[in-house]
Amino acid sequence: MTAVKPITEPQIEAWIVDDDESIRWVLEKALLREGMLVQTFPGSAELLDALQDATPDVLISDLRMPGVGGLELMERVRAAKPDLPVIIITAHSDLDAAVASFKGGAFEYLPKPFDLEGVATLVRRAAAKRSAPALLPSPAKRAAIIGEAPAMQEVFRAIGRLAQSPITVLVTGESGTGKELIASALHTTSPRASKPFIAINTAAIPKDLLESEFFGHERGAFTGAQMQRKGRFEQADGGTLFLDEIGDMPFDLQTRLLRVLQDGQFFRVGGVSPITVDVRIIAATHQDLEKLVQQGRFREDLYHRINVIRVRVPPLRERKLDVPLLLKHFLESAAKELNTDAKRLQPDVLEQLTAYDWPGNVRQLENICRWLTVMAPGADVHLIDLPPELRGAASSEPVPAAPAPASSSEAPVEARIAVAPASVDWDALLREWATKHLAAGEDDLLGQALPQFERVLIETALAACKGQRQDAARRLGWGRNTLTRKIKDLGIED
Repeated sequence: MTAVKPITEPQIEAWIVDDDESIRWVLEKALLREGMLVQTFPGSAELLDALQDATPDVLISDLRMPGVGGLELMERVRAAKPDLPVIIITAHSDLDAAVASFKGGAFEYLPKPFDLEGVATLVRRAAAKRSAPALLPSPAKRAAIIGEAPAMQEVFRAIGRLAQSPITVLVTGESGTGKELIASALHTTSPRASKPFIAINTAAIPKDLLESEFFGHERGAFTGAQMQRKGRFEQADGGTLFLDEIGDMPFDLQTRLLRVLQDGQFFRVGGVSPITVDVRIIAATHQDLEKLVQQGRFREDLYHRINVIRVRVPPLRERKLDVPLLLKHFLESAAKELNTDAKRLQPDVLEQLTAYDWPGNVRQLENICRWLTVMAPGADVHLIDLPPELRGAASSEPVPAAPAPASSSEAPVEARIAVAPASVDWDALLREWATKHLAAGEDDLLGQALPQFERVLIETALAACKGQRQDAARRLGWGRNTLTRKIKDLGIED
């Protein structure tokens, strides 16, 4: 097979196996445009036969296929071709699939739909690396983390990549997003899974007891210390210590914590002999630690010590695709907990709850499911059954009014579109704009409107993400390469 455009560097050969013909076709055309050699296979059996006679540079495999699925195929491929990098793609993405893919040796894990330019870049990286991680035991049982939204897929991929590493992780996110669940998943997918996972909320323990809680104490060290006690560090030896809300830790204790992280040694309160431990630290906070450092409320050296790898847990308003899944899960859990039948949400209720902003995030949603299980009178939940704060409006906060021009009735349609609040009828404004320009005899309306539309969204997303293109691309629903190309095409300055 020949490429569609000449290139001077050695051609990369990529094989694609997927039972979905449309996916094979799209990937093949995208990689051919990049000058690669491509072969496609409808199933694992055909691919395994072809591997007996030849070896590609990179293999792209679907996760779920009839017969031999992607994980089993990857295991067979690694046995026969240990240096062949495998990229797993799937439309059925969850945490277990991501972790299993990386533990099985996948070079990357891509949930569908994906950015085709990003796939081509990834294939080049995989072909250049030509290596894969070793197999590890299956993860221990853990609480379910539900998420199909793109923002959660990034979290799953991070957990999968960190599954074989003892590195320190900082989990950030708003209150109620499930940071402890993420920390637990990082532990149970790691080689330390058989060792203790000890969680401590630094904001929930009185300041004068924190040191003893962390490091333990000797008998008689202070009034009431009638016996020796091991602290959380000793209890977590060999495993993971989860420091929740680390931003609330007293400044003087931060100094002691930093010494432990640097030396692996500490003294119990009242003790004279050093104690050595091997503990992986996972910290979490809902606060802006950089701002706390600038304010002198958090040690900068400790911040850099714990901020090795950062995993951001998105708020629920950024993953509304997951709201119906979470509602179903928590309604069933509440019914099981209360020994009753699970409530059924009417379509208008589901629509209302999906549109709601959930300022308390997943924790608030879980509590609402318990409330409905107890308080809703019938098996079906209607709008009238919702608590008052959810019954009135979809959004948790009123949308602020947009600033009006000096004479709003005279303002151009484009200007009114630019400042319109979320409640404005966008279709009517766009229709008015199109009618005006068509009446003026203008052509190429899409050529005028689409660049302006994309420019406004890109500039707004970049401003909201402080110029971070990766974050802006995610918020827009694009890949980073697509955003970079659009910025260049539209002549936008960051």
